[in-house]
Amino acid sequence: MSVLVVGVSHHSAPLELLERVSLDQARARALAAGVVGLDDVSETLVLTTCNRTEVYAEALSFHGAVAQVGAALAAQSGVDLVELTPHLYVHYEERAVDHLFSLACGLESMALGESEILGQLRESLRAGQREAQLGSVLNPLFQQALRVGKRAHSETDLDRVARSLVTMGLHGARDVLGDLGRARALVVGAGAMSGLAAASLSRAGVGALTVVNRTLERAQRLALAHGARALGWSELESQLAGADLVLTCTGATGHVITQQLLGATDRSARPLVLVDLGMPRDVDPEVGELPGVTVLGLRELTELAARGGDETGDETATGVDLGAGAQHSVPGTPDPTPQEVQTVLGTVRELVTGEVAAYLATRRSAQVGPTLAVLRSRAAAVADVELDRLDQRLPDLPEQDRAEVHQSVRRILDKLLHTPTVRAKALAARDSESNYVALLRELFDLDPRETAAVDAPPRVGGLP
Repeated sequence: MSVLVVGVSHHSAPLELLERVSLDQARARALAAGVVGLDDVSETLVLTTCNRTEVYAEALSFHGAVAQVGAALAAQSGVDLVELTPHLYVHYEERAVDHLFSLACGLESMALGESEILGQLRESLRAGQREAQLGSVLNPLFQQALRVGKRAHSETDLDRVARSLVTMGLHGARDVLGDLGRARALVVGAGAMSGLAAASLSRAGVGALTVVNRTLERAQRLALAHGARALGWSELESQLAGADLVLTCTGATGHVITQQLLGATDRSARPLVLVDLGMPRDVDPEVGELPGVTVLGLRELTELAARGGDETGDETATGVDLGAGAQHSVPGTPDPTPQEVQTVLGTVRELVTGEVAAYLATRRSAQVGPTLAVLRSRAAAVADVELDRLDQRLPDLPEQDRAEVHQSVRRILDKLLHTPTVRAKALAARDSESNYVALLRELFDLDPRETAAVDAPPRVGGLP
């Protein structure tokens, strides 16, 4: 296994650059298709979210794959490679697995512990499966990452301390608008993040909820799930005029909410809060200059997340669940202290460390399997030759006796190979520094091309 991650995120680049590197679904698919066809890459998966763009690859060579993947990302995003390179990060093998598992648990997110990333990982995995871009390395790796993320939320208190971007946006909106139960809310878009926004607004008990999307059918499906009203794109301007709170995430390449669209109405008497979850931004930055209009983009949400929500109030005080990150909280319980937060995050980190070690041990053990299979095949072939020779020399041997001789030889082979097989798997799983596969090949003169043929399953194309 030679897993490689090349990416850019809010940890490594300013939001302005992230916005330029951000890829819509079509360009993400094009990037994945281009990367999987590279000389030094055999599998690939592209993950793009509101605060990161990452390319995962099964690399046939480290330096060649890094150079090729970086160039492909630059070309697809339109950002010059010279400008992009200082902000790229690269993880390889064990560090790549640790990064992915940490990401699945929300430890790499703007808002620590947020759960939206699990849905984004799942969608990226399905896209890679549909396009047959995943094989025996990345497909099980990402499935395991999803299981690790679920464990973090179900077996620790992560949900109690986690604050998602949507949750941060609702807290910020409440600071401006007060009780959200009287707010008229509008969700712009109908993708995964918009679905989370609609669910969070519904749980918050907003006064009225409307979904506007370019494709009315998708808006209707989302609205139906949350008791909202669905409208087409032509109604966006009129709905903005009557809204108090807007959450938008469309994936559009340009601004969809502008000063011109909002008009010149002074909103000082009835404030408007726009929570922009889009990357690139859906809301023109100039909109924030309008009287009575507050724009909470990723920068502002990041600052809220960094403060841990200390200045946004306590959602449990109102008895209203404000988001997925608080879905397991109990009304009336206090927010966790900083020490409690660090304890929970430490527990999650320990879980990730253990899962990484277990996964790598399993993978190393599995990598010995094809070589052991060829070794057994070689031994069986030698036995077959000798048994055929015996049959020719003793043509009159009774069939019952002949069968007993054949069976005895097979049992001898099985017993001779049993202990080396078990020990080789155990040693490979325990010791990452020694190459037991190469040692077995050398001792028994096994052809690596022969073992490679055994170890080459077809690519995974269907959904699980």
